[in-house]
Amino acid sequence: MGAFGLLAACAAYFVAPLIFLLGYRFIFHPLRRYPGPFLAKITNGYAGWHAVRKNTHLVLYRNFQRFGPVVRQGPRQLVFNTATAFHDIYLNPRLAKGQAYQASQLTAKYPSVINAIDKDQARRKRKYMAQALTEQIVNMTPRCERLGLDIIGLMSFGYHFNTQTDDSHRFLQSVVDGMSYRINMYITWPLLKPLERLFMLFGAPKLLKFHRLVHTMIKTRMAKDKDAHHDLYAVLADHLGKGQQGLYKGELWPEAILFILAGGNTTSAAMSAAFFYLSRNPAAYSTLAADIRSTFRSGQDICSGELLKSCKYFRACIDETLRMSPPPTGTSWRQINPKDKRNEPWIVDGHVIPPGTQVGVHLYSLFHNEDYFPASYTWTPKRWLDPPGEVTTTQKKEDGTSTHEAMRNAFHPFLAGDRACLGKAMAYQEASLTLARTLWYFDFEIAPGAAGELGAGERGRTDGRGRTSEYQMYDIFAGQHDGPNLVFRPRVEVCGELESEF
Repeated sequence: MGAFGLLAACAAYFVAPLIFLLGYRFIFHPLRRYPGPFLAKITNGYAGWHAVRKNTHLVLYRNFQRFGPVVRQGPRQLVFNTATAFHDIYLNPRLAKGQAYQASQLTAKYPSVINAIDKDQARRKRKYMAQALTEQIVNMTPRCERLGLDIIGLMSFGYHFNTQTDDSHRFLQSVVDGMSYRINMYITWPLLKPLERLFMLFGAPKLLKFHRLVHTMIKTRMAKDKDAHHDLYAVLADHLGKGQQGLYKGELWPEAILFILAGGNTTSAAMSAAFFYLSRNPAAYSTLAADIRSTFRSGQDICSGELLKSCKYFRACIDETLRMSPPPTGTSWRQINPKDKRNEPWIVDGHVIPPGTQVGVHLYSLFHNEDYFPASYTWTPKRWLDPPGEVTTTQKKEDGTSTHEAMRNAFHPFLAGDRACLGKAMAYQEASLTLARTLWYFDFEIAPGAAGELGAGERGRTDGRGRTSEYQMYDIFAGQHDGPNLVFRPRVEVCGELESEF
C-alpha cells in the first residue's frame, strides 16, 4: 500500500467517524436546539480549556448573558441559571450524581462520598462521613443571641433583622449588651447616671446606627396595615395617640427598644445555659432526647401545643436551667407607690420597711437557697417532677408545707404580680421549640479540650466562680454570658427532613 493508500485508510478509519459524530451532534442530537458556544456543542474540550485556565465560572456567567437561562456547555451537558431549575434538579429524588463524577476518582480503588454514583453506596458513606464533616466547634452564645434578636424583631414590628444569616445587623448585640450594662449600673448606683452622656459620646457611631435601625423598623411597620403581621404593633396600633386613655405616639419608641433589650437577651441566655447543662449531664440529656424523639414523628411536628407540653421532663429541664442560672441577674426593685395614702406600716417578711425604701428579691440567691432547693448547685431536673425526684424530699417543713411545695412557691423566674414579665409564654415557647428541634435533628456534646470549658466556672476560684458545673452569668441586668462550645452531629436518619424543608 502506497502513501496515498495509507492516508486514505487513516481518513476512512479516523476522519469519517469524526465527521459522522460532528454531523450527529449538530443535526440529530437531542440537545441540538439548545444554544451554546460552537465548540461546546462538539467537544468537552471547550469547558476543559476554561477549567485549565480556572475561569469556568466567569465564562459560564458570560454565556448566560449571551444565550439565556439554559446553555449547552458540552455535547451532553446543559447548565441552568434559575431557582426553579435548582429545586427541580437537586430536590428531585429520582436524580443521582452525574456520570462525569467518575472522572474525579483518581487512583483510589473505591469512590468517595463525593464521586460515588450509586445512591445506596453514597447513602452508606454519608451516614458515617457526615459525623466527621460536621464536627466543628460551635459557640452557642452568638447563635442563641442572633436567634433571639431575629425572633423579637418579627414579634415586635414584623421586621427582619436576619442576624442569623447576615452580619449587617449583628452590631445590635453589642449595643444591647452595652445599654443593659449601663442601665444596670445606673439602677444600682444612680450617681453614675450623669456619665451617660460620656458613654454615649464614646459609643456614638453604634448608638446612632442602632437608633436609625429602630426608627426604620418602626416607620416600615407603621407604613403597613396594622394587621399585616401578628406582632406588638398590631396590638398597640389602635391605642396609639389616645393619650391617657391609650398610648402616646412617642411611647412606641421605648417599647421597641425594650423589646429588643429584654426580649432577645434573656431567652438567649436561658437557651445557652440549657445547652451547657444538657451537654454536661449525660443521663438528663439521654432522657430528654428519648422523650422528644419518641413523642414526635418528625421535626415538622414539633410546634407549640399540647404534644410539646406533654413532655414533662422537657419543661423540668428548662425550669431547672432557669433556677440554676436565671437570666435576670439584677434585682427588680420595688417601693411604696407615691399615690398610696394609707397610713399603714409596710411589712416584708415580718420586717417593717421605712418609707422611701426600695426592696427587691434577688432571684439568683433565692433559687440557690438550700431551704427551698436542696443541693442547689446541682442541676437536677427531677426535682420538678411530680412526684419529686430524689434530691427534693417530701419531708414536712415547720410551716406545714412540703419541701416540694415550698420549692414551687419560691420559683418565679419571670417574677409575679402586675409587673411580672409579659414575655413568659413567649420565652418558654422560644426556648422549647429551639431545644426540641435541635435535639430532634442533632446530637451534641462538649467540645474537646480547653474549648469545652467555655461558660463554666474555673476550679480554684474563691469569688463565686469556682464551680465548673455552673454556667457563668455576668450581671448586666440581663445576664451576659459566653459559651458553651459544643460539637454537633446530625442524626442521619432524620437530617434528610432539613434538606427537603430548605
